[in-house]
Amino acid sequence: METIIKEKKILIIDDETDILNLLSTVLKKEGFKNIFTAETGNKGLDIFKNESIDIILLDIMLPDKEGYDVCKEIRQTSQVPILFLSAKTEEMDRILGLALGADDYITKPFSPKEVALRVKINLKRNIMVNNYKKETKEKIAFGPFEIDEEKVEVRKNGETLELKPKEFKMFLYMASHLEQIISKERFCDEVWGEDFIGFDNTIMVHIRRLREKIEDKPSNPKYIKNIKGLGYKLTVKED
Repeated sequence: METIIKEKKILIIDDETDILNLLSTVLKKEGFKNIFTAETGNKGLDIFKNESIDIILLDIMLPDKEGYDVCKEIRQTSQVPILFLSAKTEEMDRILGLALGADDYITKPFSPKEVALRVKINLKRNIMVNNYKKETKEKIAFGPFEIDEEKVEVRKNGETLELKPKEFKMFLYMASHLEQIISKERFCDEVWGEDFIGFDNTIMVHIRRLREKIEDKPSNPKYIKNIKGLGYKLTVKED
């Protein structure tokens, strides 16, 4: 898999030339061969549309448009991994970035080697999710839901729900542990493959997204229950 990862195309969008050069240099030292750079959001979007980009490092503060807007435009047509780079360290900025569909949020100043590691992790996850489509998987049915692992699809009452890769993995994990309480730490270990530290709000953001897509009333969830102080559980029992 390591060879496949290093063949992937990386797009870095940042208005600071020093950062573009630094990240390009570090990523090349890590073995990545296909690196594209852009100093504006519009140029970055042009490259994205003309190249088969596999992952994006995206600055929030750009001269022509905010990285948030670039992210939203990309998410209209693609689920390619997006990692925000930002000098904004406030918790709400991180939550907003994740809510818009980003896969990671890295604050400046950062360690270039850490960025390279996060690029590898996100590419590996994306490859693993895509591999679902190439493997024979069972269908899981419960309540109004059906999960087709082969097609990476979730259906509710016969209608397909538009879940992002991480949302699908979280829902699949909960469905495989129906009626069991799953802690945030367990989500990190089993779904993210990460230590829990720093992921508290990330889990909550993804749970909220899932509820918005599977619940009839997201503000009063029937299926994904919050068990105070313990975690979440997926249930199909009537209240």
